[in-house]
This record gives sequence, structure tokens and C-alpha cells, in this order.
Amino acid sequence: MHTSQVYQHVKQAIAPYLEKGKNTFTVALSGGVDSVVLLHVMDALKAQHSTLTVHAVYVNHGLSEYANDWQQFCQQLCDSLQIPFQAVSVIITQKPRSSLEALAREARYQALDQTSIADSILLLGQHLNDQLETFLLRLKRGSGLQGLASMRQTRTLPSGRLCMRPLLEISREEIEQFATRFKLEHITDDSNTDERFDRNFIRKHVVTKLNERFSGFTHSAARSILLLQQQHDLLNEYCQVDLMNSQNSDQGLRCASLQQFSKIRQANVLRCWLAQFTTLMPSKKQLEQILLQGLTAQADAQLQIQLQAGQVKRHQGHLYFVTNTVQAQPQSLSTEQHRLSDGRKLVLKQGKGIREPHHDEQVTVKFNCPLARIRPLYKPGSNTVKHWLKEAKVAPWLRANVPLIFYDQQLVQVVGYFVSAEHQNDSGIFWEVER
Repeated sequence: MHTSQVYQHVKQAIAPYLEKGKNTFTVALSGGVDSVVLLHVMDALKAQHSTLTVHAVYVNHGLSEYANDWQQFCQQLCDSLQIPFQAVSVIITQKPRSSLEALAREARYQALDQTSIADSILLLGQHLNDQLETFLLRLKRGSGLQGLASMRQTRTLPSGRLCMRPLLEISREEIEQFATRFKLEHITDDSNTDERFDRNFIRKHVVTKLNERFSGFTHSAARSILLLQQQHDLLNEYCQVDLMNSQNSDQGLRCASLQQFSKIRQANVLRCWLAQFTTLMPSKKQLEQILLQGLTAQADAQLQIQLQAGQVKRHQGHLYFVTNTVQAQPQSLSTEQHRLSDGRKLVLKQGKGIREPHHDEQVTVKFNCPLARIRPLYKPGSNTVKHWLKEAKVAPWLRANVPLIFYDQQLVQVVGYFVSAEHQNDSGIFWEVER
């Protein structure tokens, strides 16, 4: 096993992480030949590295009548290798305009992430043939450069967990030869031959024909995919510079900055901006409408374009991506750091701000109190929070989640905007939100 290309490839892929002390790995085990081979290789590597630990997770979609048998196979395999094993069941609910494949994949990633041990690196068994099939599927859909770049060897899930595909440059044939050589048992998923699924049709009728006609086609296509990934990364570096120069502190996009770019550059910056909030990119028509309405509207125009994951709105010459956010809840403040109910962190700092509370004053943070009154420092007179935030040109959908600091019933700070003139102190305290 130690001399095989498959073993050496996985060893090289995980080596940089072992050097950094990241020694815990979770194999996404389906029972198929690719994940079974990956599990056996990791087990062999475990024998070579005393600090390396391996776990396995099986996701039971319940889509096949054999799903429980496959789960039992995975359990027995892990028991024989003395590898800790967990199984998790998911329910797939069919949604309009969504493929069963995509829904199952999304549920699988979520289940793997939630079930895997904290801080472990998730190992996926996708290989070179899977990469080519993904490329052709995205070509069929008319994907752009990002989509055609297909699967990366590593990716980070929204939770921050690292995923790795150490077999991505190894062909299915090499993996099957490895399994045969070392007499590794595995299961065959009956759905892999169901041509109702686009991937199976492409595998059987398209990739097979291309490889028969053109020698080494899969490896040649893999080189093209790698070049696409490199070009996408280079383009993204330039785009990040454009985005940094076009985005405000509230993650809004300045329309005036966009207007300085060519149309193709505008579209690229817009996609890069949206990628901060969602993986579901707008269609070509939607993107054109965002740019047309966003850049040609009157200064005070209220733009709203509905996308799959949220809305693009315009406010005071800026575009914002708006979702149904969690409403933060009031709470008492007694320490220097507080985790708000919507996930943000409220931090107490020393400096020019407000006086410290008296020992008998209760300090609380509240939200969505538009009629609460305050006389901000350097502002004439007292008025409502609604008035001052509107004057500060804060977008209406952001106002309800601006933290308001109260001493008893007295508003003393609108975090990020104003402090009370009556409570001002040059050597005092103030609160800030850290995202």
C-alpha cells in the first residue's frame, strides 16, 4: 500500500496539515469504492503517525431501499479497523426548481459538518472522474469562470470547517485498481446507474465516448480545469481590490464607484460583492437589472430586486444585500464582552465616550426603540433615535439592530453613531460591535 500512487497522493495532501499540528480527520464514508479506499489509506497513515486520529461518518439519506444495509456495512468496516464511526440520518424534502441531487448534496454536507468532531478536517472521496463530470454539468448550465473551475481540492464550509478532496487528481480506474489489489470490499450504489440523474447520463454516454475517442481526455480536461482555477483566482485578486475601494463600512456597495468601471468590470465586482452573503448568484438578467436600476436611478430612488437568498436594495447611493435577519434581543450588560443574540459581539472599550455607570444604575442593551430620545454630543437639542439615524443616513432595514445602551431608562449611546452629551466623558467608556 505504501508504494501505491493513491497512498502517496493522500499522504502528500495531508502532510502540510500534520506539520501544523492538525491531526484529526473525519472521512465521509458512503461505502462506495472511493470512500472505502480513502478510509483504508488514512488507516495506514495512522499507523505511520502516532498523533493522527481518524473518524468516519455515514450520512443515511433514506433514498435507497439499501441505505440501512450500507450503513451496517460502514459500521462493520470501521469496527474491523477500530475507527470510531457515526451514522446520521437526513430527510430530503423536494423543493420546486431544485434537483434531488442538489438537495441531497446540501443535506449531506450539513450533516457531515454537524456530526464531525470539532476542528477535524473533513475528507471527501471525490476523484478525477467526478471532477470532469462536474465540469460538463456546469458547462451544460452555462456557468461562468467560477463554475467551470469546478471542485477545489480544499474548501471551507460556512461554519469554518475545512474540507479536503485528497483523491481529486486520482482517476476512478486507479482507485478501483487499488481496491482490487488490496482486496477491499465495497458497495455499489444502485442510483449510480439511474440515467434520470444528469451526472449518471454524462458518466455513461459522454465521458466514456470522449475517452474512447481521445486518449487521455480526462487528464487533459483536468489540466484545463486547473488553469481555469488559476485564472479565476487571479481575477478574484484584482476584483478584491475593486471591492475594497467600492464598499462602505456597512458592506454596502457605492454606486458612484461602480460607475467608474467598464460594464464587464461592474458585473464582476457585483458578483464578488454578493459572494460575501450568498453562494446563489443572480441570473444574467437579474444582474443586468441590478446594474441598470442601481446605476441609473435618481439619488433618492428605492430599488429592490428579489434574488433567491435575499434582496438587493438601494439606499443613499449604495446597494445593500438584505435578508430576513434575526432580531437581536435586549439583555443586561455586566462584563466587557457580550455575545448578542444575533451572533455579533458587543465589546466595552476605554476612551472618549460616556461616563461609567453608577453602582446603582442598571446597564442594558436594547434594540428597535425608534422613539427613545437622546441629545447626541455636538448635535443641537434632543430628538428620537429614528430622527438621528435617518439624519445619519442609516438604511431603514439596519436601524432595528443598532445596539442602544441604556443606564436605567436613559439612552446614553447609539453604538457606532452617537453618545449622549449629558453623559459624555473624555476619559470614559464606549461600546463597539465586532462582527
